[in-house]
Amino acid sequence: MEAVTENIKNAVHAGKYLTFVLSDEEYGIEILKVREIIGLMDITTVPQTPDYMKGVINLRGKVIPVIDLRLKFSMQEEEHTQATCTIVVEVGNTLIGIIVDSVSEVSDIGSEEIRETPNLGQGIDTNYIMGMGKLKEKLIILLDIDKVLSEGELEMVEEIAAN
Repeated sequence: MEAVTENIKNAVHAGKYLTFVLSDEEYGIEILKVREIIGLMDITTVPQTPDYMKGVINLRGKVIPVIDLRLKFSMQEEEHTQATCTIVVEVGNTLIGIIVDSVSEVSDIGSEEIRETPNLGQGIDTNYIMGMGKLKEKLIILLDIDKVLSEGELEMVEEIAAN
């Protein structure tokens, strides 16, 4: 019964993922959540926001909040390179830019290639990880982009985008 439940769960997550790199790890976001990939733009900082909230960009007249995913995941901040880019994703009804080290490719990941998120112990929130995708010899952390930001953080981002 447990195996059947996991198979059903993994089948839901099967699909195309935009893969990108943060530090030495590869991550994936459902391609249906991605609106566009852009190079780094001038970011207007917003005072009194958390470190990972880098500010906002003006993308063709739309104000889009931008977060640095490295800082959100408590990784060390790195200097941006030519490969650094912003992935614009749709979370709820809000467009959010996420800064990543580099974008890799769009990969089709089948349900048989998705494993359940490992239990990392008490106190470690893995709610934003949908599963682990196995692609060739690589492991890809499949993100549930809707859960990367907490409800409160998302409200803050929505307020910034609305102003």
